[in-house]
Amino acid sequence: MSASKEARKELSQAIKEKIQEAKSVVFVKFNGLTVAEDTELRREFRKNNVEYKVYKNTLIRYAFHDLGVTDFDDDLNGPTAVAFGADETGAAKVIVEAAKKYQDKITVKSAFVEGGKVDANGVKALAAMPSKEQLVAKMLGSLQAPISNFVGVLSAMPRSLVIALNAVAEKKAQ
Repeated sequence: MSASKEARKELSQAIKEKIQEAKSVVFVKFNGLTVAEDTELRREFRKNNVEYKVYKNTLIRYAFHDLGVTDFDDDLNGPTAVAFGADETGAAKVIVEAAKKYQDKITVKSAFVEGGKVDANGVKALAAMPSKEQLVAKMLGSLQAPISNFVGVLSAMPRSLVIALNAVAEKKAQ
């Protein structure tokens, strides 16, 4: 086996591992980004714990075929960048925002989330969803609200009693 073929096989294996580790993999068509725009986009990806890379389409295709997934063969044509997200929504959010900001330069192709293919409209819907951490915080707030209200009612009872006793004491003093 030639050295370049071996290197491609190793790179395809590394891509396969990244796909397995990521919670979401989003495919993007990019065309005409300036260096400054690309640098800003990559900075935004890093802030959101997303790895953004450009690989040869055949290497990505081989990695997915090794995983038994052939749904992305049509999407892996032309200039394609891949965003590996540490959570389900992070990569989609950054890419959808970038597509709005850099119109006609970035286009969402599809995504691989939870072991299945999500089309471009699904990626946009995924970007609109709150992250897992935000959902947990909302749920905890909802669970905590009745308890807080109950404590408020209980603490209001003695306060009301003190106010009533003060009022009675003032009437007696007059």
